[in-house]
Amino acid sequence: MDPLIRVDRISKSYGSHMVLNDISLEVRQGEILAVIGPSGAGKSTFIRCLNGLEQVDRGSVTVAGQPVTSVTSVAGRVGMVFQQFNLFPHYTAIDNIAAPLRTIKNMPRPQARDRAAELLESVKLADKAGQYPSTLSGGQQQRLAIARALSMSPDIMLFDEPTSSLDPELAHEVFDTIQALARSHMTLVLVTHQMNMVKNFAARVLFLENGAIFFDGTFDALTTAADPRIRQFLKKIYP
Repeated sequence: MDPLIRVDRISKSYGSHMVLNDISLEVRQGEILAVIGPSGAGKSTFIRCLNGLEQVDRGSVTVAGQPVTSVTSVAGRVGMVFQQFNLFPHYTAIDNIAAPLRTIKNMPRPQARDRAAELLESVKLADKAGQYPSTLSGGQQQRLAIARALSMSPDIMLFDEPTSSLDPELAHEVFDTIQALARSHMTLVLVTHQMNMVKNFAARVLFLENGAIFFDGTFDALTTAADPRIRQFLKKIYP
């Protein structure tokens, strides 16, 4: 089976600062990949290159054989959830999902609202349909953001530190939602510092350092690695 995501020797710089340096990897359909590493390692830039939010300087990214040249080049195939929720504050929860369905997929209003209601139910927010984002907890807002991303029926979901701004109780709500996606065999790429999330979800872990892949393997192999850089990093976040 051909890889769903193929990253071929990509590099990215901001001015004189190289953020990604000659990265190559493949992600298969249904695979769950966690991306970890110290601050400034290039994790967020890497994941943003997968859906065209960042343009690479060299190399290429393809999704299902389609070159990723911009966000629109993979629209509908790749969903993304950010650390900040990026919800529409003037729309209710149900309209945060229904409005993009109408404008992007040209779905009739009744059908869009029915689909939005189904998605709210799937993330356990059916009773919040008429509420505005400002009245929701952080965990509820992030679950709404996940539902909105899922409304486009993507093949791949990208998560950039989805729980880092939440306290542990609210993070657990988001954790459960991502776990449900994992059980459905959706292809997931997770940038996170939450090692419990990595341990429970990811069959494969990518450790970035200084914009390059330093480790690519299983969670067990990561936690038993002898390299002092990996051990020092894990000691800080996974005692």
